[in-house]
Amino acid sequence: MPQRHKPTPSLKQLSTNDQIHRPLWLSFRDDPALSVYPEHGHAWGEFIYAFNGVMEVNIDQVDYITPPPYGIWLPPNLKHSGLNRTAVSHATLYVHESLCEHLPNQAGILLSSPLVTAVLQHLKHHAIAEDSAEHLRLLHVLLDQLQHAQLIGSYLPHSEHPLLKEILDYLHQHPADHSSLDCLAKQHNMTERTLARYCQKELGMSLNEWRQRLKVMKAMSMLKDNKTVESIAFDLGYANASAFINMFKRWMLCTPDQFRKSNHHL
Repeated sequence: MPQRHKPTPSLKQLSTNDQIHRPLWLSFRDDPALSVYPEHGHAWGEFIYAFNGVMEVNIDQVDYITPPPYGIWLPPNLKHSGLNRTAVSHATLYVHESLCEHLPNQAGILLSSPLVTAVLQHLKHHAIAEDSAEHLRLLHVLLDQLQHAQLIGSYLPHSEHPLLKEILDYLHQHPADHSSLDCLAKQHNMTERTLARYCQKELGMSLNEWRQRLKVMKAMSMLKDNKTVESIAFDLGYANASAFINMFKRWMLCTPDQFRKSNHHL
């Protein structure tokens, strides 16, 4: 994960209790890079969706990161703080605790349906009165979709399992390593099957998926530092830029250059 930035951040004080007057309420914001949200909590759950940029929410020293198209879910009355490492355009759906019965009671990344993205885009780009029946119907569509969304923990989960943690720490330090699952397992006196089982149990995904997510996070940091796409591809172990671009686009729904341009002021 990238190191914390040193420049003085801008503070975003959220007096949510003063702003929300309905059980469901949707807010759109465009915040600059290094915006900080001081620790706060409220009786509304939050679904935070970034249209572009990367948001980071900290809960009990655990970072939940949301590159699009993932969103962060925060249950009611949970103390949390936030940092936007990049400029971010995002939407936040506030859900009063009385409507959270069928939503997760723990924080995490929600893998929501394409309909959620479509409804949020529609509400962002069409002037619909907040007190209209149409607006409320669309918010209830969002609520219904989120109740069925998959909670997948953090974008790049971690593990305290001794052997698996050793492997993950190594890959953090050597993202270009191409060792196969079998090779990594043998280096730690495990079978390939055992390592695969640990990954599914501890991470909720295969090691291959975890490695690709790691590469995406590393790439976002290097793009911010204005490294060329070719050098990033080499640093992440790709033989050519095309393979890296295809991987990045598959996860981020945009090319590395498009991602960089959307955050050109960093």
